[in-house]
Amino acid sequence: MTLSPIPWLLAAALLAGPILARAADLRRFDFTDGTPQAGFTAVTPDTTYTAARGYGYDSAAQPGRPAYFSVDLPEGNYNVSVTLGGTQAGVTTIKSEVRRLMLDNVRTAAGTLEQRTFTVNVRTPRIPASATLAAGAVNLKAPRETVQEAWNWDRRLTLEFNGEQPQVRSIAISTVSAPTVFLLGDSTVSDQPGEPYASWGQMLPRFFRPGIAIANHAQSGETYRDSLQRRRLDKVLSAMQPGDTVLMQFGHNDQKQIKEGKGGPYTTYLDEIRQHVAAIRAHGGVPVILSSMERRAFDANGKVVPSLIDYANAARQAATELRTPLIDLNALSKPLYETLGVEGSKAAFAQPQGKVDNTHHNNYGAYQLAQLVATGMRREGLAAAYWLADGYGAYDPLKPDPVATFAVPPSPNYSNQRPLGDEANP
Repeated sequence: MTLSPIPWLLAAALLAGPILARAADLRRFDFTDGTPQAGFTAVTPDTTYTAARGYGYDSAAQPGRPAYFSVDLPEGNYNVSVTLGGTQAGVTTIKSEVRRLMLDNVRTAAGTLEQRTFTVNVRTPRIPASATLAAGAVNLKAPRETVQEAWNWDRRLTLEFNGEQPQVRSIAISTVSAPTVFLLGDSTVSDQPGEPYASWGQMLPRFFRPGIAIANHAQSGETYRDSLQRRRLDKVLSAMQPGDTVLMQFGHNDQKQIKEGKGGPYTTYLDEIRQHVAAIRAHGGVPVILSSMERRAFDANGKVVPSLIDYANAARQAATELRTPLIDLNALSKPLYETLGVEGSKAAFAQPQGKVDNTHHNNYGAYQLAQLVATGMRREGLAAAYWLADGYGAYDPLKPDPVATFAVPPSPNYSNQRPLGDEANP
């Protein structure tokens, strides 16, 4: 396999540092009860969002409890610098938009402060006209994307302040010219709107340093064909800069096309992969094919029973034929599940109403799979892997994180009920 060359934009970053360019802070907010810092806007627990104000909590904040804070921003990438800490000890987790994990259990002792920065992506459904793309918009699913997941598509950045005792003292938001990793895929990749479900796409940002954005365009129930027909690929192409990376993982729903007589792994599936790779390359991007992780099913010997092998083999064939990087999540997920065991692996999957969903993951399972993806990016020599956080990129599926010590807090399920406005109209 020929690895993609490091594009000039990323090569420059290797010399200049992780953040390519930074403008003056657009918005700065002070969440303390006292006099705000110079240049900061004071935010109190009852500062709720209004369109006129352009910022605020989505519901009245309660001290020490999870809260959602939103601020109007144009489409693009942003650095968010947060100052954590205060008079009390705290443990803070921050997620962006629809439950994308940015900071994970940051501990601050009483009387101490700590600053962290992460890079986020804000988008709308609109697709501007270009020499290669017609003007229009992503064909969003209603009500899933227009209500439950509207936070992913509106003209606001929404931050979830969570943790045992969240201590967010201030935030400063600035525009940044940073490379982007775009995600296309199905429900195992997409931003799941509520507990107990989660995807590796939601967890992936946690494993990267500031200076690169993760833009998750995956959607539940979809295929490569849907990516084309709903213009999700076109949206990615419209936002892509030369050298940006696109991770693509479909397969679970493509299987349905066999029963419907509308396609198969070695015919339409392969052809639709080719269309994605050609379009991404034509726009200067780096396409990366991922095979779909397996479902949870074991034989009498505790070995995973393959359910997606034809699609995994087709993904491998496409990567070889098209000379693209391949992250073989199908192969990597098997030793992970087998190490956890027949019973232990249940802890990696969503269990709504106590029943195990053997396809979709929970926070723990998604966190493990995201580390497999991050490790695959490094092993394939992707330039985007330069931004992996220290200590990540060498995950061993035979040594998963202990379930007992996993501590990413669940998100309150009162979120994601804000209907989308006119952003969907081209």
